Amino acid sequence: MTGFAAYQREIFELDAAGETPPLTTDLAALEEAVRAEVPADSYNYVAGGAGTGSTVRANRSAFERWRIVPRVLRNADRRDLRATVLGMEMPAPVLLAPVGVQSILHPDAELASARAAAELGLPLVLSSSSSRSIEEVAAANGDAPRWMQLYWSGDREICASILDRGKRAGFSTLVVTVDTWIRGWRPHEMDRRYSPSRQGVDMAIPFSDPVFRSRLARPPEEDPTAAIQEWQRMPTGASKSWEQFAFLRDHWSGPIVVKGILHPDDARRAVGCGADGIVVSNHGGRQVDGAVAALDMLPEVVDAVGAEVDVLFDSGIRTGADVIKALALGAKAVLVGRPCAYGLAHAGEAGVRHVLRSLLADLDITLGLCGYRSPAELGRAALR
Repeated sequence: MTGFAAYQREIFELDAAGETPPLTTDLAALEEAVRAEVPADSYNYVAGGAGTGSTVRANRSAFERWRIVPRVLRNADRRDLRATVLGMEMPAPVLLAPVGVQSILHPDAELASARAAAELGLPLVLSSSSSRSIEEVAAANGDAPRWMQLYWSGDREICASILDRGKRAGFSTLVVTVDTWIRGWRPHEMDRRYSPSRQGVDMAIPFSDPVFRSRLARPPEEDPTAAIQEWQRMPTGASKSWEQFAFLRDHWSGPIVVKGILHPDDARRAVGCGADGIVVSNHGGRQVDGAVAALDMLPEVVDAVGAEVDVLFDSGIRTGADVIKALALGAKAVLVGRPCAYGLAHAGEAGVRHVLRSLLADLDITLGLCGYRSPAELGRAALR
């Protein structure tokens, strides 16, 4: 057994030595596995969705409706999971999704995720709501590929400064999230009056930004309360429109991906404004209760713009079979969020590494069992 699938053999060898994996290899069961290991507020913040959680459930139900049709005797004993996204070759069609405030799960926070991603050569997407600075995460990530997610601030000078820092720190691709210009209605946070923003836990990037710091009477280290209040007074992305997309292109020379697209008309508009890629996503069900499942809209978006730009997928990925389904429906790659967060909560860098290696091994093995040797061979005929 070679490639990513070899992790299965490593796990059985642990058993022979009287050891067990650091946590479950069933990534769909990770949520419950770590529930008792982190504070209730932190768990609810990561696991919860908008409103009743209907959209979170819809994301998983959509994967259940699509079924794989395995093929046999097709010389699929050796697979090559490499994929090319936005002109960049990746060892597998998997990225670490932008998950913010990771310090509420583990002290090493985003640094642990950056190191695990680097070890496997998978692109990390750093959240704007990181609890570590752009430069700290870049240092932990080394020479590995990394993308930067942006919540588009209404303050043009600060936004331009953050983009410049990202470019200088080696982030190659900008991921602009467009579905979160205001926090969704999240009872699991409100009922406990829990918000990392109230403590400034998600503000490492602005707090380390020279332009933002120049607006403060005292630095955040001396007066964190004033710094938090100043950042929260900043204009949000509520007033943004497609016409303002040119600002991003003027301040970012690399590829720009728009994340949070569900409607094919929005995908066409994004491409018309200069987007190089689309992420079909409903923010993991955290923004709009009762929204359509992201996977249900993936084929429509691919049909609308897939011939012009790379379409990626996010929201609900838990297994190798899920990755296969998303790829078969036209995604070039997927972003994985909550499972990595749960792995981080359980065992820091080792936990994230275990989650990623488990997902890649599952993908590798399942792809072969279905009769395919590479992601490029997948198409809608693989599903029913």
